[in-house]
Amino acid sequence: MTRLAPPARKALLTLHVVSSVGWLGADLVLLTLGVAVLRGADPDTVYPVAALVATLLFAPLGVLVWVIGVTSALLTPWGLLRHRWVAVKLVLTTVLATLVLLLLTPRLRHAGAVGAALPHAERIDLVVAPAVSSTLMLVATVLSTYKPWGRLRRADRTGGRRPGAAAPAGR
Repeated sequence: MTRLAPPARKALLTLHVVSSVGWLGADLVLLTLGVAVLRGADPDTVYPVAALVATLLFAPLGVLVWVIGVTSALLTPWGLLRHRWVAVKLVLTTVLATLVLLLLTPRLRHAGAVGAALPHAERIDLVVAPAVSSTLMLVATVLSTYKPWGRLRRADRTGGRRPGAAAPAGR
């Protein structure tokens, strides 16, 4: 498998961090807009803006973060499924990007089209969704920082045994 040279790896990491921060920022904007409506801001003004942010910024950044993350994992020593924290981040990002594309963005477009006619329960959903996704993005950030849990598969010379374990008979 091809590995990137350190300067290219750092450039890819920088691109991943910048796009991830942008994705979190766009999510926090959507959360802020949703809360503003619940606190009395005009839905006919706010929801079209939220739909625009979701369509032109939030959804594309979600796809970009996923693509850069997978590319980075495949082209660096971390690997895609070598470490538990990378695998968990992959699952989180895949689920979030999918939900953003298939559920949240269409709902925000609908809210932008109907404005004040949007039922209260759906207005609450447009606050809960970005609150949950922001929290999960922060979890992914913590995983990237602390890198807990170790490897998924052992890549050692013990043939899959724990170090110090006796070799099977006949070897």
